[in-house]
Amino acid sequence: MISLTIADGVAEVVLDAPGKLNAVDPSALAELSQAYDDAAAAASRGEVRALLLRGVGRAFCAGRDISGVDPADDDVLGYLGGLVTPLMQKMAAFPAPTFAAAQGASLGVGLGLLLATDVVYVADNAKIGSPFANLGATLDSGGHWYFTERLGMHRTLDLVYTGELMSGEEAVRAGLFSRSFPAAELLERTREVVARVAQGATGAFVASKELVAQVRDRRLGLWESMDAENKAQAALCDSDDYREGFKAFQEKRKPVFSGK
Repeated sequence: MISLTIADGVAEVVLDAPGKLNAVDPSALAELSQAYDDAAAAASRGEVRALLLRGVGRAFCAGRDISGVDPADDDVLGYLGGLVTPLMQKMAAFPAPTFAAAQGASLGVGLGLLLATDVVYVADNAKIGSPFANLGATLDSGGHWYFTERLGMHRTLDLVYTGELMSGEEAVRAGLFSRSFPAAELLERTREVVARVAQGATGAFVASKELVAQVRDRRLGLWESMDAENKAQAALCDSDDYREGFKAFQEKRKPVFSGK
């Protein structure tokens, strides 16, 4: 179900079970985790400088595959706490910029996979929200935190109670994700950006990724954040890309970054 390809500095991780809208069971989560491990190992060798996550077919990921789940003996904590949360943490800590291209349904765990990605581009026909109203279940995979953070309490509970879904365009306007494209253009446009980023100063990008995570998770104030920025900038001074960027500026040419 999960494939990984690496070319020109970009790792592309693909959810490929369109017949079930890329819904994920424990086996698929294990495959996805292994794909990120393999891509991270390639990144440590300098072979990967950006990652793209996408799904094949009408949906990005419709969430958990519950087709064979018996509620009477469902190990919810084992699935969510034992598999999904560690995977999301691994994805968020990936040592290079990460992107996702999401079309159609991105629900439940599918939404969580997007929340664990640095930059998310969605198709205008994407479906975002909490589809659990008719299941007797609740929103999971970080959805409560993310929606409350971005949408506020009232809109979050409106989505939860009604089960209504937002389009990709609505989600971008609400500040949930970065950009919305027509569905037919989504993958091409996303790949163009990812390819460009993979040729950039990816070490500096990862420093920014870590700074943003600190602001989010530790709720840094302005002066604490500035102090962290100052230290990150000082550390970058020793990098090849920092020296190349300054030299290219002074020589009035385009920089050639190596990610080091």
